[in-house]
Amino acid sequence: MTIPNVAPSPAQSGRALLKELKEKFATFRDCKPLAIGIDKQLIVLLPELERKVLRVALGIHTNSLPYLKGIEKATTRFDLEGNAADEVTEVHRAHAAEILRERFKKNAALRKVQRDAENAQRKAADAQRKEEEAAQQRAEKLNQLTAKFSRRG
Repeated sequence: MTIPNVAPSPAQSGRALLKELKEKFATFRDCKPLAIGIDKQLIVLLPELERKVLRVALGIHTNSLPYLKGIEKATTRFDLEGNAADEVTEVHRAHAAEILRERFKKNAALRKVQRDAENAQRKAADAQRKEEEAAQQRAEKLNQLTAKFSRRG
């Protein structure tokens, strides 16, 4: 049986490209703020790049936690060689901070839901255990009564 040759999805290709970019360029590896238009620099340097895959790779990178944290505090953007390029505007810093706040808020809400579910499971297990103990005690008491009255009879 042969497996058909399936092309990787843009997301898979984007992740692979991002890995290559991190190997080639310290700006990517160190999650430094990227210069505006860095996609055009990359296409000039690497003309074989598919634009869609490059957009996906850049999207993954610029939405990563380390990158957003860097943008939030940075004042300078960098080109592929690591040279200072543009300024990180207050608007971009505020946008990064807002995305981080929303992400942390969402993660906190998810953790709360998980804790609540775990607590509910624990309470249900405790209730079931108590019910089983009560049933066992009733059975023991019934056995004791049965034994007591069957001896006299």
